[in-house]
Amino acid sequence: MPVVLALVTGLVFGAGLTVSQMVDPAKVLAFLDIAGIARGTWDPSLAFVMGGALAVTAPAYYVAQRRGQAALGPLFIPPRRRLDKRLAVGAVMFGIGWGLVGFCPGPAVSALGFGATKAIVFFAAMLGGMAVYEAIAAPRGPGLTAADISA
Repeated sequence: MPVVLALVTGLVFGAGLTVSQMVDPAKVLAFLDIAGIARGTWDPSLAFVMGGALAVTAPAYYVAQRRGQAALGPLFIPPRRRLDKRLAVGAVMFGIGWGLVGFCPGPAVSALGFGATKAIVFFAAMLGGMAVYEAIAAPRGPGLTAADISA
């Protein structure tokens, strides 16, 4: 049953990304181009999508923390709460990649359903980056891995 719930949740998430057009890298890049404010080409719609996601997630996360578990399984709280070099470098790499191509993992996976070439290339590069991380960085010490999330 948890697999079915995960599938349904993923489908709803992907549908939301599609309806909000976040699977279109041009739309995301128009949001990230803050210089476009002066030109009148800046697209603030991603801020509304993020705001809507926070409006739903924040209360649910608060309730789950108070209960000690999520409604459909264990509560996932990252094991470390401090900012360290690995987190900072990862965040910078994520931001650079997002700014260069206009995709992050969720929308890229959703865009795969449309057969978008950019999404396929991004997804392949993302898998390659994950493999490099697992081969080089993960053995160096404790950190968040795919096994931590699925456990």
